[in-house]
Amino acid sequence: MHPSEVLFQGTLPPVSIPVCDHYAGSEKLMRKSLALQKELGPVFDITFDCEDGAAHGNEQTHAHLIGSLIAGEENLFGRIGARVHDVTSDFFEQDIKIILQHAAPRLAYLVVPKVDSLADVENAISLINRHANGRVNLPVHVLIETHGALKDAYAIAALPQVECLSFGIMDFVSAHYGAIPGNAMRSPGQFTHPLLARAKLEIAAACHAHGKTPSHNVTTEISDTSVVANDAQRAAAEFAYTRMWSIHPGQIKPILAAFAPQLSEVNEAAAILSQAQAVQWGPIQHNGKLHDRASYRYYWTILQRAQSSGLTLPDSARTIL
Repeated sequence: MHPSEVLFQGTLPPVSIPVCDHYAGSEKLMRKSLALQKELGPVFDITFDCEDGAAHGNEQTHAHLIGSLIAGEENLFGRIGARVHDVTSDFFEQDIKIILQHAAPRLAYLVVPKVDSLADVENAISLINRHANGRVNLPVHVLIETHGALKDAYAIAALPQVECLSFGIMDFVSAHYGAIPGNAMRSPGQFTHPLLARAKLEIAAACHAHGKTPSHNVTTEISDTSVVANDAQRAAAEFAYTRMWSIHPGQIKPILAAFAPQLSEVNEAAAILSQAQAVQWGPIQHNGKLHDRASYRYYWTILQRAQSSGLTLPDSARTIL
């Protein structure tokens, strides 16, 4: 039997999506992102942006452009999503309707920003489903950037159609009206300020409780890739995030490298799971250590992360995944 059938009996396997989410707003940047994804493969997602990408007065045309690009031949891998305007915007439903008219079958997900409650997300999902043109359970990513959304993060993550929660650090800091200093939007403050650390941990915990993906906020530094790499490493190692935003093509590779598992652990995971599969997933000993289904679940996710990061997997892993 496949590991997903054996190791997660009674529960759904955790969501597995690429570790990098690259945002692009203008047509020029969207097409540049498509070319880069063609070069690197589906190891990162692209999110076309209506909220910050559309010029004032050009919202409808911009939504049509996004929908047509997602539906078009340049979308080689089906790993492009779209961020729509916020739930209170006059353009929220228009974005959804236009993009889904063009690209419902090929859209990877929709990102919903500025929600303030569980009810906001439920209403947004209901609206998305009304315009989905027959697409069932279109994945929804939710931006957690308000006090109300953070309070309801656990319940939002529990919604079956929600695939990912992203932390919107800039709006969240701004919502404190100066009580959190501006330098907390950057490192090291973003990881050390107690209110921001609390928010990040609550989002990550909510996601992992329900098998969803926590996506870390943007790094505004676009010239020094070492800053991006350090932020990504801390997000993964200290805060249990499994995905991160990119806002510049130069950020993509450092994020991929930071979130990819070590090759030594990938090889170990493949060896352990191959041995376990040979005994129908019963307990085994490997290098003097006992393993059972609890550790198998861990090592299976290591292989999934390696695959989504574009790492070369051992031959033995191919039959497992």
